[in-house]
Formats: sequence, C-alpha cells, structure tokens
Amino acid sequence: MEIDSGVAEVRLDIWLWAARFFKTRSLAKQAIETGKVEMNGQRAKPSRGVRVGDAMRIARGDEMFSIEALALSDTRGPAGVAQTLYRESEASRAEREAKRAELRAARAGYKPPETKPDKRARRLIRALGDIDAT
Repeated sequence: MEIDSGVAEVRLDIWLWAARFFKTRSLAKQAIETGKVEMNGQRAKPSRGVRVGDAMRIARGDEMFSIEALALSDTRGPAGVAQTLYRESEASRAEREAKRAELRAARAGYKPPETKPDKRARRLIRALGDIDAT
C-alpha cells in the first residue's frame, strides 16, 4: 500500500475502505448513505473528496470514531499502514474504551446454566412466570 502524497483528494468511500473502517467499499458507501458518516460536521456523499485535515465522525456498530485525515490512499493495505492515514481524538478513544469496559463488565455477571433445568426447576420457572401475569 502506498500513501499518495501527490493526490489532492480521494473519494470518501474509497478512503474509508483503505483506512479499514469498513471491510468492503460497498459497506462504506452504505454507511455514508445512511448517515453514519459526517465530514466536517455535515452529512456526506460517497463521492465527496477527502482532503488532508478533514474531520470526520464515523459510527460503526456501537462504536463512534472522531478522526482527522492525515494522509490519502486509494488502496487497501496492512492495518499498521492504514492507521497512519488518520488520527483519532483522545476524547473519542477514551469514550470507546469506557463503553467497551462497560459492556465487558455487563457480560461478566451472567453465566449460562451448564445443563437443562430438571422437572422441579421447570415448575419453579413456570410459577415465576405466572407471578408477572397479574
């Protein structure tokens, strides 16, 4: 993957794909069209040109990225090189880490049962279900 320093701008959907925010260019295009990508505080189109210094907000699943474009590329390469295309703000990174830790803590308390409930347990489950029906 080579980072183009002579190119003035690259299509937004191609840049998001090259920076590895989305697995395919069509997924990047779909995210842009559904309003999950803002560029310089405005909704963007897939064909909009990305320039060095542009600020973007990208929603991907439950994660929200606030980044600034540092370099341009229209080819997808290794993740280490793709991470040099942008800089994420510290506030964005801290918010993502806090949300990830919160989800991890929420999952840590639940343990699924190792076996199916026996006859007595099934009766208790049914009895508890009837209490909520009042």
